[in-house]
Amino acid sequence: MDITVEELKERLDKGENLNFLDVREDYEYDEQNLGATLIPLGELPDRIEEIEAWKNSEVIVHCRSGARSGRAKAFMEGQGFTNVRNVTGGILAYNQLD
Repeated sequence: MDITVEELKERLDKGENLNFLDVREDYEYDEQNLGATLIPLGELPDRIEEIEAWKNSEVIVHCRSGARSGRAKAFMEGQGFTNVRNVTGGILAYNQLD
């Protein structure tokens, strides 16, 4: 099940310790990041072992609009991740919050 930007913001504001993955490119992350671990989508297959410890935990994945993170979610599920949640609308939607 995906996660809304409202729920994500609420959890970040509370200071929750999240397994939080950003699959955008370096330059996008440099412009704005929400504190997630950066692994660009194209590098994810080669770097999946970096987040292996998250396999049986909730993992929240985001990108700019939700498309790349949707692909990352599908890939991760194929690798045995059991609870991957895509941020609906990505950082674009997050930036629309007050």
